[in-house]
Amino acid sequence: MKCLPLLLLLAVAAPVAAQQASALKNHNTDAPIDFDAARIEVRDKENQALLTGSVKIRQAEMKLDADSVKIFYLRPKTGDPQVKRLDAEGNVVLTSPTETASGRYGIYDVTTKQMTMIGDVVLTRGGSVLRGQRLAIDLETGRSTLDGAGAGGSGKPGAPATSGRVQGRFVVPPRDGK
Repeated sequence: MKCLPLLLLLAVAAPVAAQQASALKNHNTDAPIDFDAARIEVRDKENQALLTGSVKIRQAEMKLDADSVKIFYLRPKTGDPQVKRLDAEGNVVLTSPTETASGRYGIYDVTTKQMTMIGDVVLTRGGSVLRGQRLAIDLETGRSTLDGAGAGGSGKPGAPATSGRVQGRFVVPPRDGK
């Protein structure tokens, strides 16, 4: 019976900790998508737009920067075009209020609320760093998965290993009383 209050406290605290696990949980994928780029090429017959030259994409609190971004959209008979997906390439950096992920490629599927980073992925939060080859983030639940399989590492110091494994370091905060 003495353990019951502790178990209840853990049951209440666990969802709070899980909610804080990813700053992109419940990301508003319906928010407007703003962009800034050196150039835009609209391929209306293909329902695509190509942004090039230090591209900056902003949606709510999420930022996506890359060398180029291809936007895929639907054009309904009436109303504005509907963005389906953004494919980012080259020096891709995804930033939320507390996390940063970088990689060679990024795919933001607006329809399914999924963000995927591929190729020498580095995920940082504070002093904690994770490295792998593929990062998948569910923007609705905040669940993220990093794995080492994929394109293979670059072999550069500090880059992901080519062993197909995930590497990282979790920083443990100082404890009270020590």
